[in-house]
Amino acid sequence: MEKNTENIHEVAMKIILAAGNAREEIQAALKEMEVFAFTTAEEKLAQAKEHITTAHSVQTDTIQGEARGEEITFSLLFTHAQDHLMTVMSEWNTAKNLVTICRGLDERISRLEKK
Repeated sequence: MEKNTENIHEVAMKIILAAGNAREEIQAALKEMEVFAFTTAEEKLAQAKEHITTAHSVQTDTIQGEARGEEITFSLLFTHAQDHLMTVMSEWNTAKNLVTICRGLDERISRLEKK
């Protein structure tokens, strides 16, 4: 079974949409961190991870199809979608680490202020 150009473009758009939704949640999480709302930031990052998982699943299904011998039409849009997803995954990892670091610093400062 061949994934024709129309199909691969549909797959690419699903990846881009889910990755874009994840990016919005990541940006919202960072805004929450600005006001020290770490629990809400973590909730936003969890929502972002769900979108990332959706996008990654769509990408993986396509790659596994090719590995099984399905002919995949080359698409610059699909390549862009993969790049977009990879970038968002990196942003998620950085934001997740920032929450941990900032929460730790906030707790440390709070303890010092109480002394």
